Amino acid sequence: MAQVHLIEGPVGAGKSTYSRGLEQEGRGVHIALDAWFAALFSPDRPAENWLPWYIERKERLLRLIWAHAERLLDSGHDVILELGLIQRAARLPFCQQVAEAGRPLRIHVLDAPTEVRRERVHRRNVEQGPTFSMVVPDAVFDMASQFWEAPDAFECEQFRVEWVAASEAPEATRRG
Repeated sequence: MAQVHLIEGPVGAGKSTYSRGLEQEGRGVHIALDAWFAALFSPDRPAENWLPWYIERKERLLRLIWAHAERLLDSGHDVILELGLIQRAARLPFCQQVAEAGRPLRIHVLDAPTEVRRERVHRRNVEQGPTFSMVVPDAVFDMASQFWEAPDAFECEQFRVEWVAASEAPEATRRG
């Protein structure tokens, strides 16, 4: 049975690179919320008071991505979802929805020290390579880093949670 790979971690932890590596290994279809969000909504982002605007659109996009993911799962394809569910309050209902749909779920959690993540984000902002979706300013990096909540004991008991060390990343994601 096709399964859901949910890739989570704070901004700059390596989620996009890891997800692309899983996809390149044939482990599923990668769907990144940030890429969809940037294409659909970024041109309309208000200069001020953007957080409520963002949250509303993210919730709509999560519903659309899940509907798309279910069609892929029904066709026998694993999905690799990079959704930015950085807080338990958002992640838990999504994971429960996946479980209630009878879909096998594997949560991959990545992390790195703050300064390593910040440097990765700065580099991605400049290089705008294959994992780039949108510029992440320092203020957004700091806010998202403060919001990050790793899976707790309850989540680890309820779902299959795997902590990914850099040495365990797919071969395509490792750098020499």
